[in-house]
Amino acid sequence: MKITGFETIPIKGRAMVLKMFTDEGLVGYGEPMNYEHWRVVAQAVDDMAEYLVGKDPLQIEDHWQAMYRSSYSRSMPVLVGALSGIEMAMWDVLGKVVNMPVWKLLGGSVRKRIRVYTGTGGATPEQCAESATKAVQAGFRAVKMGASDRPVRFVDTPNAVDAMVERVAAVREAVGDEVDIAIDLHRRLSPTMAAILVKELEPLRPLFAEEPCHPENNEPLLTLSRSTTVPIATGERHLTRWGFREVIEREMCAILQPDIRHCGGIMELKKISAMAEVHNMAIAPHNAAGPIGVAASVHVMATVPNLLICEGGHNRGEGLFKTPLVFKDGFIELPTAPGLGVDMDDEAIEAIRDETFRLRGMFWHEDDGSFADF
Repeated sequence: MKITGFETIPIKGRAMVLKMFTDEGLVGYGEPMNYEHWRVVAQAVDDMAEYLVGKDPLQIEDHWQAMYRSSYSRSMPVLVGALSGIEMAMWDVLGKVVNMPVWKLLGGSVRKRIRVYTGTGGATPEQCAESATKAVQAGFRAVKMGASDRPVRFVDTPNAVDAMVERVAAVREAVGDEVDIAIDLHRRLSPTMAAILVKELEPLRPLFAEEPCHPENNEPLLTLSRSTTVPIATGERHLTRWGFREVIEREMCAILQPDIRHCGGIMELKKISAMAEVHNMAIAPHNAAGPIGVAASVHVMATVPNLLICEGGHNRGEGLFKTPLVFKDGFIELPTAPGLGVDMDDEAIEAIRDETFRLRGMFWHEDDGSFADF
């Protein structure tokens, strides 16, 4: 079997579908990182295709090593994102060749189903509570919400802190103590402000506080983790096991959140999880885009002992996959179809094609007009 070509299709939700074609008619699906810069990622896939076309798609590790290690700078998100999507497609083809779901090829499952959460929103505490209540009514037993819908100053006012706490408190009151609440701080806070806010959130017992400060500097993360009872989570912007190495070895947080679309793909997510397992750190994969990434994460997490929970429970491929992921009582059932089980009709993909370019994360302080971290 040989690879004959690739196609990348940007779709709604800041996602991308990657199709890998073979000379035996099997098509492998993957999801590279997209977000705003899908054209750049698509070009990276095309560049890698020059090496891959004509080669055996089942030589997954060999191709991964060649494409990753041949780059002048290995830790480039666009390149690792493209590689991640290609690697997923190779695993998809392998599963179809041997007629098994990918999780069986990774060593078999250590659990019968995957616990998932969904994101909730709202501009006011009341809206946040209403959104979370609807998620619980839909069957979720864990939700994730943003702490703030506005920029946060390096050191903000007591009113600003109270407003963020009020949002979380409203959700806790609405859903009760049997539902987990994760809080996304969106790397929006300074280390100083993160310490102030997380301390105030302790009585509400969140599942975790995600990206309390920017991942470009890991040291404040360690300081914060050791100063609070709230589990600290990070990792959606880290690439490969080398990007996670310091965070894991120094046990800088409780929970890691690799994103399979740009951490390196299926096997890299499993390797990162194994590194974390040695240090008693949990895994909660980040999935904020398309359903292929969610499905791929589900396959890996079926085999990972230190899974906490998986993001993207609402994004199950309904209306897109021929066989959507099955959700019940806050869990996704293990897929049984060969490969990733994400085959889809071209018409379904075309119906949600989205080639719009829009920068996300543009945020300014209202009082002085200065740019703020989103």
